[in-house]
Amino acid sequence: MSEHFADRLLAAIEEKGSPVCVGIDPRPDRLPEGFRAAPGTLQEAEAVYSWCRELLEVVAPVVPAVKPQIAYFEALGAPGYAAYFQVVEDARRLGLVVIGDVKRNDIGATAEAYAAAHLAADRAPDAVTVNAYLGADGVRPFLNVCREKAKGVFLLVRTSNPSAGQVQDFTDSGGTKLYEMMGELTAAMGREEGMTGHRGYSAVGAVVGATWPGEAKKLREIMPHALFLVPGYGAQGATAEDCAASFREDGTGAIVNASRSVIYAHGRQEYAGMDWKQAVEAAAKAFAEDIARAVRA
Repeated sequence: MSEHFADRLLAAIEEKGSPVCVGIDPRPDRLPEGFRAAPGTLQEAEAVYSWCRELLEVVAPVVPAVKPQIAYFEALGAPGYAAYFQVVEDARRLGLVVIGDVKRNDIGATAEAYAAAHLAADRAPDAVTVNAYLGADGVRPFLNVCREKAKGVFLLVRTSNPSAGQVQDFTDSGGTKLYEMMGELTAAMGREEGMTGHRGYSAVGAVVGATWPGEAKKLREIMPHALFLVPGYGAQGATAEDCAASFREDGTGAIVNASRSVIYAHGRQEYAGMDWKQAVEAAAKAFAEDIARAVRA
């Protein structure tokens, strides 16, 4: 794998025709009938993996990327942790760009270990989310992997949760908010040697919640060359128009994630009468079309 991560993701988006990503958040209690097993058993982890494998086959023709959330796999114990990496491998075999939603970080050697486990390993995804609020030294091991293995990172800058402002809106004496400082730090690391691809985007991206479109517009100015990973669409309440705030004027620069509204579409009224795969496919297509429309507007 030698092609720069940002170039690879942009090419995948163009191939599928929409800048969207499906989050893989397997909750055993919400899976379709046929994928249920006794809680806490090996069979439960096996059932979750079987569902993920079939889910990937449904969404692969529609979307360019998937984002497995490791927490749901870790909740299943060691078999679930193993299933996460198997899902990563299966997704890559299907031609999908894989963003591991792991939100790892620490200091020194511990950050190096996280980077080795979750980004550098052959079984690891193409990119991971990283909590950069510890400062640049905790991110550096991940950046080294990006250079060496053409991987990517998405640093938490403005998260989509309702209470994000309790911390991220903290303002210094000059009036600069903490999330803006994080955007500036992300942009600076993204400009370092070996980080920029042929198309002008960096391997250092940013997580910017669609639930904060005003903040997203400001961050786009601060980070013109960063790819934004945009959560918050669908179940969290953000609209396609909210998501559009994260894109550049040429319609590039971001990828929007939806999880529950797509993967559990079999429980939504508008898809009643469909089997679960039909519902997921219909929801994924509707999601992709909605975002593509808003970005083109």
